[in-house]
Amino acid sequence: MTINISNYTFDGPYASPGQLADRSGVYAVLGASPGSTKVVDIGESGWIRTRLQGHDRATAWARQGLPLSYAALYCDESTRMRIERELRARFNPPCGDR
Repeated sequence: MTINISNYTFDGPYASPGQLADRSGVYAVLGASPGSTKVVDIGESGWIRTRLQGHDRATAWARQGLPLSYAALYCDESTRMRIERELRARFNPPCGDR
């Protein structure tokens, strides 16, 4: 299963972050709304599944009031940092201000 986010093909979306690999990459937290998918948060980690399962912003995601799903783009550290910056600038997700 894959989803296109911008011009990248992510693994997912999955209903649980436990379905993602615990690898390096960029993650997307998505909210389903009628007829569309909203980017709730974008981040990067060396261990995506571990990061998402214990994420400090999970309550902010839940406050969006949308059914959540999770997707990942697996890549190395320098690539994930570049892609995260690009996608955060493009989507300006409501969660995850730094």
